[in-house]
Amino acid sequence: MYGLFTRHRGAIRVGTATAALGLLLAGCSSGSGSHPGGPTAQNVFNAGTTGVRNPSTKVGGTLNFIADGDCDYWDPARTYYGHCWDMQRLFSRGLMAYKALPGTGSLDVVPDIATAPGASPDGKNWTYHLRTGLKFEDGSPITSKNVKYAIERVFAQSVINGGPTYVITFLCPGGANAAGGCDTYKGPYVDKDPSHLGLSTIDTPDDNTIVFHLNTVVGDWNYIMALPATTPVPIGYDQGPKGGAKYTFHPISDGPYKFDSYTPGKNLTLVRNTYWQSSSDPFRKALPDKIVFTVDTNDIDVDNRLINNIADVDINGVGVQVATQGKILTDPSLKARADNPITGATRYLAIESKVAPFTNVHCRRAVQYAVSKVDWQTARGGPIGGGDVATSMLNPAVKGYTKFDAYPDDNGKGDLAKARDELRLCGKPNGFTTHLASSNTTKGKNMAAAVQSSLARVGIKVTIDLGDNATYYSQFIGSPSVNRRKGFGLMVAGWGADWPTGYGFFSSLVDGRKILAQGNSNYSEVDDPKVNSMIDEAVGTTDANKAAAIWGQVDKQLMSVDATLVPMTWDKALVINSQNVTNAFILTSLLGVYDFQAMGHV
Repeated sequence: MYGLFTRHRGAIRVGTATAALGLLLAGCSSGSGSHPGGPTAQNVFNAGTTGVRNPSTKVGGTLNFIADGDCDYWDPARTYYGHCWDMQRLFSRGLMAYKALPGTGSLDVVPDIATAPGASPDGKNWTYHLRTGLKFEDGSPITSKNVKYAIERVFAQSVINGGPTYVITFLCPGGANAAGGCDTYKGPYVDKDPSHLGLSTIDTPDDNTIVFHLNTVVGDWNYIMALPATTPVPIGYDQGPKGGAKYTFHPISDGPYKFDSYTPGKNLTLVRNTYWQSSSDPFRKALPDKIVFTVDTNDIDVDNRLINNIADVDINGVGVQVATQGKILTDPSLKARADNPITGATRYLAIESKVAPFTNVHCRRAVQYAVSKVDWQTARGGPIGGGDVATSMLNPAVKGYTKFDAYPDDNGKGDLAKARDELRLCGKPNGFTTHLASSNTTKGKNMAAAVQSSLARVGIKVTIDLGDNATYYSQFIGSPSVNRRKGFGLMVAGWGADWPTGYGFFSSLVDGRKILAQGNSNYSEVDDPKVNSMIDEAVGTTDANKAAAIWGQVDKQLMSVDATLVPMTWDKALVINSQNVTNAFILTSLLGVYDFQAMGHV
């Protein structure tokens, strides 16, 4: 998923997580307050990565969420930040959803508004049935046509852009075009047929049934149907003045909470949706009465608010600042409410292959050797806050990971001699100048400075350009033409799997047929025919182990031959909640952030 945050796998013990959830569910069945003693009821360091910290069934109160930037979009079809997908679970329900379990227990998908996982006899035709009695926040009924319409909106890329486009790839009649769009269907804002027949590859034979006719075999389809874009959308509302591109300001809820007030870039208040029924929801408990989200662009202030119990949760999940780490790790009372999860994301540098001199592979390889991954790691907070030094794009938390190192460099410190050799081969023996894009967060600035300093060792002079964190991926580096015009030769980025397979990790990142004019995720503009071919081969492989092996080869091709992506660290984060939070546990499926919908207030 976008940038720093998407679906991913993580090495958390399943047995412990499952046992912890059993304790939580047992407490829920009692209908009482907090759960009695036991290992998951104790506040200990990392308790939320393997179990549930402070389990409780208490209803009521207000949770105060905070972050240093707003979500990219609140429209479920447009958001591509992992923590924002997690926020969607509060007010947005699609066909499938990730399990509400700690750690690796969350990697599986379960039916949400569907009654069962999609069934397919051939991997191409998938049928889902909706639960009965579902309603929008205004009390109007939800039907299969609302789900179909929601997916059709993704095809209107000139209006509904920024989010994943897998449904276009597999549902476009006649196949997607070279740019990843659909020439034969342009979405519901162009298609004004009053009967709303819409996309021919989706059938709705009755109000509770929806059938997808894919153009190829896709074994991961139930994972794709767990993406937020399957959230039903009321057709009349979206076709009105508050719909389309403006839908992000008040998406219509089918979950336990709904928008009460929203000021972009500042705050959002969610209140109960009285038309949501717990009996129709497989996992949501909806404990708080209200959730208030506030944007505070001062990262240190965010940390202090959490430590002092003024704010309850930092939804970003990227971890506290370096200066705050020491306070937490040396204070037992603070450490007891902190976690250090593996996020499953890879932090990396994207090299824009269409910006000179990076049109030359040797100039790209010079960066691979010259950059100091250790300095980057330190800038993010060392092994605790910055993660492990990376040698490949796929990380150990993603199926398909293959251990290799195409650019050995003294344990991540760089190999300056080989970097200078590559500079000579690319015709720039004395180095060159380029621009580096990064976000304006404290860590974004620190990482950019670390890259600037390490590349200067071989004469590569870097000018740093900073973009707003909330729109960094969707708008600042999400347009190839803009990147070329600004001369963004290097871009700080992070990526986790949209779902926990090699395809979920790599597709939007390196498929040359999915380079978009806006909302692009293939920042390097990688368009390698061999990579594209291997992607198709892996997608059509129903044997999970064989598909994983192909994804490992994709990784090697990208690193050794294309050299457009520089893996820097496999991500970890030190995160902390306030003393007010109950039911805190990490979702490995959503980049190691807390499951916000499960949380309650003491």
